Amino acid sequence: MSGEEEENAAELKIGDEFLKAKCLMNCEVSLILEHKYEQLQQTSEDPMNQVSQVFEKSLQYVKRFSRYKNPDAVRQVREILSRYQLAEFELCVLGNLCPETVEEAIAMVPSIKTRGRAHDDEAIEKMLNDLSLIKRFE
Repeated sequence: MSGEEEENAAELKIGDEFLKAKCLMNCEVSLILEHKYEQLQQTSEDPMNQVSQVFEKSLQYVKRFSRYKNPDAVRQVREILSRYQLAEFELCVLGNLCPETVEEAIAMVPSIKTRGRAHDDEAIEKMLNDLSLIKRFE
C-alpha cells in the first residue's frame, strides 16, 4: 500500500502482503493443530513435555470458535466460498462468523458488495444457504 492510502477492510484495502497471503479459517487451524498434537503424543513418552502452553491455548481457542468440526465439512466450506471469487480475507471472515442473512454478511464483509465483482443479494443468499446446509448435515 502506498503511504497515502489508508487501510480499510470494508473496501478490502488491507495491504498487498495481506491480500496475497493465504488465510485459514479457525476450523482449518483446528484440524492442523489437532493433527500436530496427535503427532506429538505418538512421538513422545510424556506428551505434555512437548506441548507449550501457547500451543494448548491456541488449540483450545480454535476448537471453541470453529463452526465446522468434520474435515469433509471444512473442505466443503472452503470449496463453496472459493466459487464466489472472494479474497482470502473475505472467505475466512464468512467461514468463521457464519452469517445467517445477507444483511449480516454485508455488515461483516462490506467489500462483497463494493468491489468490482460485487455480488447481488441473490448470490450472497445462495452462498449462505449452501453453508447452512453443510452445518446442518455435519
